Amino acid sequence: MAGTAGTPGTPRVLRAMNDRAALDLLLEHGQLSRTRIGKLTGLSKPTASQLLARLEAAGLVLATGTTEGRPGPNAQLYEVNPAAGYAAGLDVTPQRILAAVADITGRTVGRHELPTPGRRTGIPVVQQVTDALDGAVKAAGLARGDIHRLVIGTPGAFDPTTGRLRYASHLPGWHSPTLLEELAAALPMPFEYENDVNLVALAEQRLGAARDHADFVLLWNQEGLGAALVLGGRLHRGWTGGAGEVGFLPVPGAPLVRQVTKANSGGYQELAGSQAVPRLARELGIEDIPAGPYTEAAAHLVARAAKTGDEPHRHLLRTYATRLATGLASLVSVLDPELVVLSGASLTSGGETLRALVQAELEELAASRPRLVVGDVREHPVLRGALESALATTRDEVFDTSR
Repeated sequence: MAGTAGTPGTPRVLRAMNDRAALDLLLEHGQLSRTRIGKLTGLSKPTASQLLARLEAAGLVLATGTTEGRPGPNAQLYEVNPAAGYAAGLDVTPQRILAAVADITGRTVGRHELPTPGRRTGIPVVQQVTDALDGAVKAAGLARGDIHRLVIGTPGAFDPTTGRLRYASHLPGWHSPTLLEELAAALPMPFEYENDVNLVALAEQRLGAARDHADFVLLWNQEGLGAALVLGGRLHRGWTGGAGEVGFLPVPGAPLVRQVTKANSGGYQELAGSQAVPRLARELGIEDIPAGPYTEAAAHLVARAAKTGDEPHRHLLRTYATRLATGLASLVSVLDPELVVLSGASLTSGGETLRALVQAELEELAASRPRLVVGDVREHPVLRGALESALATTRDEVFDTSR
């Protein structure tokens, strides 16, 4: 008995699979000719022509030009239609919400930053989210209804059993038990939420240093010290979303911190977090410590130490590397990852010099010896990860031609 439309092996499903393969190739390579698509997919020229005609009629691809400078007749080139779909991402910190909109090719077409300076703003969180999103949508020349999906990245994680944000007591206004329902009522598009460091890992997995790696740890050090765990190619979030909250980890060399959720800190955070770097610099007699936020001061000090040959700065970098490796040793001993990605300004600013020091220290402290690399995604990595997450689902929905 022949299968019904939409079941595996039917012409409709096979066409949809070929369509998606072609669209993914166009996303990866940019403009391609019919002949090139046929070779990459293994389809005959007539089938490739039918496929492209179908996708063009559906508004998913555009004919954009022709090949030039080659023997023989010029060939028509095709690319994914950027306007086939749009996705949005939000990067939330206590100081601001950074919002962006990307077209379906991944190109950012609008961005907006909304300052949120502390508890005295008097603006409800739901309004902050919608204001930030509307600013990015307006900058893109779009309307709210054009956005297929939104992903919101925050510190901590929303507990799936209670719907409340945990592990981020420093984020004012985000802890209401009804917040997710309020956001769902206010937003006209589906939305998801994700831990900010998990989104950085997703960005590195899709675009950066962790491409082609199924098991890796990303260590993040900027406003806070945290980790993302990717096991078998998938994010491991834990029972309450708290997997990777390594700032709370008790470690040698730091006083034992109790009531860590109230303190919003722990031993590893106190030992190796960004706020520890200026403190260590003062102890070593280093002068010209930048004023202002400790995150910027830490990144500046680490960058300078990686380039300066005097003993105080070398001592700073060696001590910092040992502290980082102390916590990493626990992680790699339990997880045995293939790769560790160092990310966040307080790590990436040290470049290869800091990476090599941490690698050497880790090899003395842990039996497992993963390779350490510095993250590639430097510009707003949380936001980039949010956009990549939103785009993945948007593409699945928009590119599904089997319906």
